[in-house]
Parts: sequence; C-alpha cells; structure tokens
Amino acid sequence: MTSASDWQGGVGRNWAAEWERTDRTFAALTPDLLRAIAAEPGAKVVDIGCGAGEIALAVARDRPAAQVVGVDISAELVETAMTRAEGLANLSFTVADAASWIAPGGAPDLYVSRHGVMFFEDPPAAFAHLARRAAPGARMVFSCFRSVSENTWATEIRELLPPAKPVAADPFAPGPFAFADPDHVRRCLKGWRDVTFRKLDFAYVAGTGTNPVADALSLLSRIGPAAAAIRTLPDNARPAFERGLLELVQSRHVGGRVCFPAAAWLVSAAADNA
Repeated sequence: MTSASDWQGGVGRNWAAEWERTDRTFAALTPDLLRAIAAEPGAKVVDIGCGAGEIALAVARDRPAAQVVGVDISAELVETAMTRAEGLANLSFTVADAASWIAPGGAPDLYVSRHGVMFFEDPPAAFAHLARRAAPGARMVFSCFRSVSENTWATEIRELLPPAKPVAADPFAPGPFAFADPDHVRRCLKGWRDVTFRKLDFAYVAGTGTNPVADALSLLSRIGPAAAAIRTLPDNARPAFERGLLELVQSRHVGGRVCFPAAAWLVSAAADNA
C-alpha cells in the first residue's frame, strides 16, 4: 500500500529529486498516452497526480489556448513541476488532493493522468467527485499498471526478498497495482461511462549513461519496491538483497540500457453528467 502520507513525505521527496530518471522510466509509455490525450477535446484540462509535471507540460505546450492545471498532494513534486513550467502562461500547479479539490477556473472538460489515479484512498468517491465537478460529457484519459506478474521490474525485485509469513492483503489497496483489474476499475469509475481499456507494453528504463548498472542501482535504491526493501529489511538480510539486486540489474543490462518489461492500461471514459 502507498498512502497519501507516503507521497506527502519521503516517497514524494524522492520522486521530486529523481524526476528526470522517473520520467525516463515512463519514456516508452508517455508518447502513447499523449497521443490518446491529443485525440480528446478539452480547453480546461486537469492532470491528476501530476507528479513532476511532464504530462501537464506537454499538454499545455500542445494546447496554448487551453488552461491546464496539475494537481498533486506532494508539495515537493509540485515545486519541481512549477520550476519546469516557467514561461508557460497557460499552465499552473497546485498542492491538493484531486479527490476533493474544486477547480477555481470553472468545470474541467478533460482529466488526464499518468499513473496517478491508483493512489486514491477511496476511488469510487474520488471519481464521483471528479464527475460532479466536470463539464457535461467531460472526458478522462489515464494510464495505470496492469498486473504485477506482467511487470517484471516489480516481480523480479520481490523475488529477491526473504520468505515472509503470508499476510492477507487487500489487492485493491492504494498502490502501483491497485488498478490492474479492469472489472475493479469499472466499479471504481462512479459517474463515468463508455470506459475503454487498451493494453500498452513498454520498456521500463531503469539505467542508461556511461554506467547503466550503477545508474539503475542508484534509481532503484530510491524509488519503488527495492527502495522500500532497503529501508525496511533487517540489517542481517539487507546485504543479500543488495547482492541479488546487483545481479538482477546486471542481467537486465543490454545495449547500454537496463530495462525491464512493463505493462499498462490506457483507460478512457466520459463523464455521465450530461
């Protein structure tokens, strides 16, 4: 589970510090998402869970006559996004929870998100709020991870962890894979209709540059499941995990990059409020 307090704390700080490399991990996905967004009308656009702002920046540049707002609960990420947005008069960012936030400039007619909606504490209530506050027939486009088994950057890291006592966990708890099941997503999309899903397979780029292995280890030690393990494993288990992580990253080093197969949904919907 990844909670709001995580994003408002260390997780958000790490993502803000690593924005260039986290954008890179999605580099093979982002063009498909932006093409899907470009196919939708919208003059008042809201980027949900905007992070360091890459999607909001691209949409604002592509739609100079539109007003684009990026919303995120992490003050550090919003600060980073604002720094990147200097000179774009049609783009602003705000620190807020999109699940309850009200757009000050009128009803949005397009919501977008790159892997930001899986962290809502109460997804049905959040999406119902977004629909109520949207313009009639507003559109929404977002991406989210498919199952953990299809995302080897996560499964292979989890396999390095020492055996643990099985614990009953909520598969839909806020986190990277909360929206893996399309039926669950449909149930969550209260106030939305015409929901469509498209599969996107892409390369999760963890390491590049002059030393891709070291680059990937540095990133994975700050972001994602490996970072969580390094923070929480007992001292006697951490060295074995770190050795295994090095071997894993080395095995994924091909052609000057460290990449892992990744899988996402590209989801679109219309507000049922006309």
